[in-house]
Amino acid sequence: MTIDKRTVEGGPGRILMANNHEAGNRLVQGYPHCSDALFLDWKVVKRTLFSLLETPTLESLDLEPVIDLATPSGRLIGNLAQTIMQGMRNGGPLLSSPIAVSTMSETLADLVIRFGQHRLSGHFEKKKTSTVAPWHVRRAIDYMHANIAEPFTMSMVADDVGISIRALQTGFKAFRGTSPGAYLRTIRLKAVHDQLRDPLNQQSLRDICTRWGFFHAGRFSATYRSVFGESPKDTRLRATFGFAEMA
Repeated sequence: MTIDKRTVEGGPGRILMANNHEAGNRLVQGYPHCSDALFLDWKVVKRTLFSLLETPTLESLDLEPVIDLATPSGRLIGNLAQTIMQGMRNGGPLLSSPIAVSTMSETLADLVIRFGQHRLSGHFEKKKTSTVAPWHVRRAIDYMHANIAEPFTMSMVADDVGISIRALQTGFKAFRGTSPGAYLRTIRLKAVHDQLRDPLNQQSLRDICTRWGFFHAGRFSATYRSVFGESPKDTRLRATFGFAEMA
């Protein structure tokens, strides 16, 4: 398989993994030879990444394409992928259980993001060894969540915490890898996503966006799609379909 200018080879004990939009030519050699291909919806990967980082990621993940099945994490990923494929092969039971497929897909995406090698792997390594967040960052985060639906500025957050705006920005950059303003937009974007996923919520998209401070429809839709891999309308339709299926 080719990715950019790199050629990688699979084989016994190895899984090849790539974003379908980034991989190039694929060649299967050897006879007799049988290989399985499992396609994981990239929207699932994006949603999982967003939930883990609480920060929109617009760039490529630059996934390392080879997973070594000899490692504990590689075996875990390989076993789950194999379970999904077996459950769908030859009219398997997973074909009639989309909820189970959804749950297993999200779990697979979580494992790939946490244990696979990619551009953001360092973030998870830091989380394993990092100390508890500084008190002023924790207090600022608590303030934002407690007042998420209220209009406030970063100056108000800094005043409540009792530090300067510069100290607030430095703390967020060091611990969250983002700015306080970007973090607030992220949790409000997640609030929109949560409401759209609620099949009982009858509010219009415009009303939901206005409530959470998103007033430019085109810009919001572009950001939403880049983060969650689908349009706001698609999220609502998927939630409605899932609710009807369970009813």
